[in-house]
Amino acid sequence: MGLERVAIFIDGSNLYHALEGTLKRHDLDFTQFVTKLCGDRCLFRTYYYNALQDVSVRPDAFREQQEFLDTLRKTPFLEVRLGTIKTSQGTQVEKGVDIMLGIDLLNFAWNNLYDTAVLVSGDADFAYALQAVKNMGKHVEVAYFEGATARELLGVADVRHQIDNTFLSTLWTSRRRRRRRGGAGKSGQDSAADERPNSLPSPPTV
Repeated sequence: MGLERVAIFIDGSNLYHALEGTLKRHDLDFTQFVTKLCGDRCLFRTYYYNALQDVSVRPDAFREQQEFLDTLRKTPFLEVRLGTIKTSQGTQVEKGVDIMLGIDLLNFAWNNLYDTAVLVSGDADFAYALQAVKNMGKHVEVAYFEGATARELLGVADVRHQIDNTFLSTLWTSRRRRRRRGGAGKSGQDSAADERPNSLPSPPTV
């Protein structure tokens, strides 16, 4: 038998909020992050999902996101999938991101493109999709943050990877955390460490 094929699905906004809420930093080295999740198995591909910032509403955030995405696209075997942002009553809401991730998760399993799916998210909405993938004979793993992940999602997982300071200790692009200027990723004014191209850009208010 050949090596186990792994596909990694990253819910970008969920990852940002979890990093912000638990560790107060976002300078994650995606290449090393993917490598650690994959281990000594064969990586099929990594898919990163997020919503494209509206340049007319948040021009600074749009430019920051473009810099980040340009760097992210240089990560080997990684694809970027972008939904849209709609403004309703002054609040920005992501559209199309979850459905894209769910469809890819199921479609690639149906076409036997991977043996194991690794989902980086804490969103309960993906639990049924993971169960459907398991029913196809695939293995499913969830990379999660304690206290920021739905029980339904963890209950479906065959394997769990807890993301914490220990897990991420060697996966940062800067050696130490620097204080951020402004609020929790909504002002667009981050520290020098957060402004690195590989740092996660601030998401819309959801």
